[in-house]
Amino acid sequence: MLAAAVTVAALTRLADGKERGYARAIALAGLRAALQLAAVSALIGWVVRAVPLLLAFLALMFAVAVRTAGRRVTDNRTWWWAALPIAAGVVPAVLTLLLTGLVPVKGVALVPITGILIGGALTGTVLAGRRALDELRIRHGEVEAGMALGLPPREARLEIARPAASDALLPGLDQTRTVGLVTLPGAFVGMLLGGASPVLAGVVQLFVLVALMTVQVVAVAVVLELVARGLLHRSLTLGEAEGE
Repeated sequence: MLAAAVTVAALTRLADGKERGYARAIALAGLRAALQLAAVSALIGWVVRAVPLLLAFLALMFAVAVRTAGRRVTDNRTWWWAALPIAAGVVPAVLTLLLTGLVPVKGVALVPITGILIGGALTGTVLAGRRALDELRIRHGEVEAGMALGLPPREARLEIARPAASDALLPGLDQTRTVGLVTLPGAFVGMLLGGASPVLAGVVQLFVLVALMTVQVVAVAVVLELVARGLLHRSLTLGEAEGE
């Protein structure tokens, strides 16, 4: 399957805006996934037995997510602001699940649930951040026109970036709306394979999907605010710098 993905990407010359082909990135991502899952599979049983190790593992997951999301959004030092939308979405959600007893304070449950939520926040942060910054670059003249009419810089950026950033919610919305009809998500299938009843598996999957959707909404809202305030931005290209 990995070879097929790499081959299709290479033959169709799929690439990013800087003409960097995705074939190599897909191959490396697949190999990294195999190595990382092998390491996690070997360590997870040991990690969940001690609270300090469990917290350290969760912190590592968060740090990797922040680095990955931040560098996907921008190539300058403002990437670390990606920590805010991820934390703003994940931390309240995890605390709510723990306080209500929906997720027990056990590593075997806490690690996968937190991982799912961090992954959702990462995806929302990347999509919203990239779309918002791309839109501001393309429609920079409209931002300047808004400020010329008296709008504060934040408001002028929000008017342009908000619709583009909001599209980051579409994958999560579609997944939630079509669950059970088009897809059977991992939590549901995993619980069935583990021997749980279909009803219990459905309940668990429902709160995971709702929590995931909440996390992504918060992450997108925070990213949009960071972009509007100019805290999360991209370095100007030569042409843009000359235009300034």
